[in-house]
Amino acid sequence: MKRISLLGATGSVGTSTLDLVGRNPDRFCIEVLTAGKDWVRLAELAIAHRAKLAVIADEGSLAALQEALAHTDIAVAAGPAALVEAARRPADLVLAAIVGAAGLPPTLAALEAGIAVALANKEALVCAGGLMTATAARTGAALLPVDSEHNAIFQVLGAPETVAHITLTASGGPFRTLPLAEMARVTPAQAVKHPTWSMGAKISVDSATLMNKGLELIEAYHLFRVRPDQLRVLIHPQSLVHGLVEYIDGSVLAQLGPADMRVPIAHALAWPERIATPVTRLDLAAAGRLDFEAADRERFPALAIAEAALAAGGCRPCVLNAANEVAVAAFLEGRIGFLDIAIVVAETLDAVPAHCPQSLADVEAMDGAARRMAHSFAAHRAQA
Repeated sequence: MKRISLLGATGSVGTSTLDLVGRNPDRFCIEVLTAGKDWVRLAELAIAHRAKLAVIADEGSLAALQEALAHTDIAVAAGPAALVEAARRPADLVLAAIVGAAGLPPTLAALEAGIAVALANKEALVCAGGLMTATAARTGAALLPVDSEHNAIFQVLGAPETVAHITLTASGGPFRTLPLAEMARVTPAQAVKHPTWSMGAKISVDSATLMNKGLELIEAYHLFRVRPDQLRVLIHPQSLVHGLVEYIDGSVLAQLGPADMRVPIAHALAWPERIATPVTRLDLAAAGRLDFEAADRERFPALAIAEAALAAGGCRPCVLNAANEVAVAAFLEGRIGFLDIAIVVAETLDAVPAHCPQSLADVEAMDGAARRMAHSFAAHRAQA
């Protein structure tokens, strides 16, 4: 029986995780559930899955959550510090699915406690990849990728010295064939309609700009210990081939599966074993064809910006992530245009001084400075 602490229970990854946990009551039990603001849903899930502890990040929702769970023996807490303490609570696996840089402190706390982490929060590795991997190495905590692309690579990766290239695939998002001139008129409602995956608004926009793939390259760099020039991106509209590894002998191994997050989540939950899932099985005959094309960095400059940040190293990925979160939020709120997202990120990278973060405090300080600068650039573009 594996004890699971799920950070980010009400999001799409959290929902898929609890679906699998509920189907395997003899293998998994819930220790901790957390959520950002949705205390109603958190209370429902905590009761349904018999959680030991429910934590809401929004401290203003604490009283409501306490009242909702008053008739149970489920412990309740609230606030960022409570999230960190919840992540340290004894468990066999922490599934980190909090979106954005807010997921970094609790994820790092779990690794510091020596608890295996199934990572669905790419921003944590982007912001502090060196710190996280060093912590995992020091404490012996396993770091298991949940993103479909990184989980695919994890499944087919051999000895690092035998690897020539790692390729992450991307669907190309909803605007893969849209002329550049028309992208200026893209609306938030259009940007969140991903053609193959069901995801939250922020990740959907990142997929539409291809920033998501840039962030994933940075994540792959830290997870798989390869050079930046060994990482590649390939557009694959069908989203059936999730990752490929080319070896020095010319062999290429690929992982394929349906576009359903329950597949990589199940792999991480059961690792090193496997469990059955209810997903629709991959039918290549029905699919008929698998298409691939190069990524267009002129039409999708966010990918090139992320690649440059990876190559520069130091705090550049942290600044990139913070600026992107601010820019995407501004776009979703209708304050800037779709093409402005990459411009705000690039302007922030140019404006924020570079240094190499040595601690979580350094990362948080750099993240804050980048956000303030990005807010300024976004406000300027909103007035233009």
